[in-house]
Amino acid sequence: MKVYNFSQYSSLYNKFLSELRDENIQKDSMRFRKNLERLGEISAYEISKTLQENSQLTKTPLGTSKTNVPSENLVLATVLRAGLPLHNGLLKYYDNAENCFISAYRKHTSKEEFEVEIQYMASPNLSDKIVLLSDPMLATGRSMVLAYKALLKKGIPSKIHIVCVIGSEQGLEYISKNFPQDTTLWIGGIDSKMTSESYIVPGLGDAGDLAFGKKEDE
Repeated sequence: MKVYNFSQYSSLYNKFLSELRDENIQKDSMRFRKNLERLGEISAYEISKTLQENSQLTKTPLGTSKTNVPSENLVLATVLRAGLPLHNGLLKYYDNAENCFISAYRKHTSKEEFEVEIQYMASPNLSDKIVLLSDPMLATGRSMVLAYKALLKKGIPSKIHIVCVIGSEQGLEYISKNFPQDTTLWIGGIDSKMTSESYIVPGLGDAGDLAFGKKEDE
């Protein structure tokens, strides 16, 4: 698996990531969602550099312009609900892409133990298409792998890009073992620790709650 870690490069991405982590700034849920969306936009731009292009002729009022534009069929897949702002950022750049939505949740068997289950998926056919699979937090990696296995029921993609904001070393290791070797991970930062409840440390907290409000405990 190829990993593009934004924290290792000079990028505006890192300014918005620092705001996402900031416990004072993240109290503003609108700002939190906007920053996730911005990171989706920057990720989309960087990913665009890897896509194949075709020449396109465009008639202007004074002549004809030749431009190279991405030519591949893209599907933007996201894990609900935390992935929605990140997905929207990607969609702003790839506005002609097809979309896929996956519902994954933690089913707790105790305070510290849980199983991840896929409840719902709405997806086009994925055969021979490039899939951008987004979820802000890559903790254990189990949700991401289950989402990938669910996607395969809709066809075999030609290429997968995983788009995350923060991941754990454990999660990165897990997905590396369970995704195709040519998968590319685009991520803002990789943290070394997780809590007993599988939250990334220092991380930023629960991205879904910060974006959309706290959910009722099951």
